[in-house]
Amino acid sequence: MNFRYSNLLFSLIFTLLVVSCARRGRPTGGEIDKEAPIMIIATPDHETTNFDSEKIRINFNEYIKLKDINKQLVISPPMENAPIITPVGSASKFINIKILDTLKENTTYTFNFGNSIEDNNEGNPLEQFKYVFSTGNYIDSLRVSGTVADGFNKNPDEGLSILLYEVNETYKDSIIYKERPSYVANTLDSIGYELTNLKSGKYLLIALNDFNNNKKFDPKIDKIGFIPSFINLPTDSTYNLTLFKEVVPYKLMRPSEEKIGHLFFGYEGIVNGINIEPLSTIPDDFKSSIVYEKDMDSISYWHTPVELDSLLFKVSLKNKIDTVSVKLRSKERDSLIVNNGLSGQFSLKDTFVIKTNIPIYKIDKSKISLIDKDSTKVNFTTILDESKMKLRLNFEKKYNNRYNFTFLPEAIEDLFGDVNDTLNFNVSTKHPDDYGIINISLTNVESFPIIVDLINESYEIIDRVYATENQVFKFENLTPSNYSIRVIYDKNNNRQWDTGNFLNRVQPEKVKYYNRLIEIRANWEENQTFDLK
Repeated sequence: MNFRYSNLLFSLIFTLLVVSCARRGRPTGGEIDKEAPIMIIATPDHETTNFDSEKIRINFNEYIKLKDINKQLVISPPMENAPIITPVGSASKFINIKILDTLKENTTYTFNFGNSIEDNNEGNPLEQFKYVFSTGNYIDSLRVSGTVADGFNKNPDEGLSILLYEVNETYKDSIIYKERPSYVANTLDSIGYELTNLKSGKYLLIALNDFNNNKKFDPKIDKIGFIPSFINLPTDSTYNLTLFKEVVPYKLMRPSEEKIGHLFFGYEGIVNGINIEPLSTIPDDFKSSIVYEKDMDSISYWHTPVELDSLLFKVSLKNKIDTVSVKLRSKERDSLIVNNGLSGQFSLKDTFVIKTNIPIYKIDKSKISLIDKDSTKVNFTTILDESKMKLRLNFEKKYNNRYNFTFLPEAIEDLFGDVNDTLNFNVSTKHPDDYGIINISLTNVESFPIIVDLINESYEIIDRVYATENQVFKFENLTPSNYSIRVIYDKNNNRQWDTGNFLNRVQPEKVKYYNRLIEIRANWEENQTFDLK
């Protein structure tokens, strides 16, 4: 074989071998990176004193990215003008910070990035990374820590702001409504908090679920928690805050028309005992009804239609009187709808309820009948709810039975004079063995009276007991499910939970939740002890 052809053959074989090897597999790249990024150097240095720069550059050992920086980054003391952080949205080995504020003298600043810094490839977070500097001669090093609980709900909100206000010669309680705090921290996804790099002094400590993220308390939308007395730093104490929503002062909003005969009166605060009186000239047969709309901060005012362009009202609550007018422009009117107010299985603990979309004006009990599975008539009583949109039928319920309700035409007449058609509703109860029982014993009760609530997993009240002394709390006829217990210390004896007030230094009434779910099965009796300590 001549030399030229042998070189050509060698080259061809070598190429085939290389291609074959290249196709065998893909390199694994080694073990997965599980290490968080590391800061290599910062300019100016971390914990620099006499800081006077407008720019900061922080360098890392690998490419990083910023995640949720607007939510995670907490600057303490807070700045009026937020600094510019770059780059955002792209990977780099550095972070640039451009300060737009005039910094306070002799103050230690902390940039807490939370968990916003991650390595670019695997997303490993550099947890609770802080960059600290001081405009004075030293770095403040005091700290305060604790936890935040919700005053009523079992679990507090996430991302709560913890605020410290310095108490000096200019301090007033109104500072929390008007000014930013001296220091701030964030709970992020934990109930714990820690404020660091603080200077010695006297402080007011509060927590906010700061809805507008403006580091100021807005009672209309924010919850607040506070330590009743001022705290002094340095301290070895931990401080546990209880969050609650204040009741704002009563204020009436401008009313509006929803449909013919249906007006909305918006309000703030509590409106128990409110009176709405028409001042316009109205017919002698004019009828009206007030319905408090749950979770809507409004009142439905239902009235018989009038031939007027507007209605003038006097709205009074205690010593507060408003005169308001509402224009009547709607061309539509609701028609009566009647529904069964219960869904699912009918428990012996339930009351049969009829719900309407328009207030009920008249009930003809003679046109309502109730029979059981043996076609035997069952005696019942009717109770019209204060809203006049719920009609309750009370009767003696028995196990393993079936009940049929018949509403003949004109059994129910609404405010507009409309009546129902023939309606039939059926409900049934289970055999005794289909239900369960929970017996709850309480220990270390601080005081009485208390409210003991049996609740489901959605925190809905299944049963409630008001107690002035200790006892075994027995909850019977329970449908198989998961339940829990809530205890409310009714300090003011009004049979309901009461919230707090910052200016009056009133804390909310204490609430305790049992720390586990209680599973109830059919024909099952469960005994539990709830230690309230």
